[in-house]
Amino acid sequence: MWVVLQNKMIMSVITDKKIIDKIEKALTKIRPFLNEDGGDISLVEVTQDMVVKVELTGACSSCNVSMMTLKNGVEVAVKNAVPEVKEVIDVTTS
Repeated sequence: MWVVLQNKMIMSVITDKKIIDKIEKALTKIRPFLNEDGGDISLVEVTQDMVVKVELTGACSSCNVSMMTLKNGVEVAVKNAVPEVKEVIDVTTS
């Protein structure tokens, strides 16, 4: 589903509490590993096509291996919790 907002097409977001809760629970499980290195992660949104958008904060926002952590740690944990998820992407702004 697409929504037009201010003449721009944007994808609508998932608001299903069960899905959001499962994703948040997966992030909570992986968060201590990020915290150990001075980082953290926040759920931004889940798009209608099941792309999970997260924001890496602290040391994770500038770490040179953050993409490896995102794909091999965070994405795996989220997909284990919610198999319908297609990918997890970082939307951190510098």
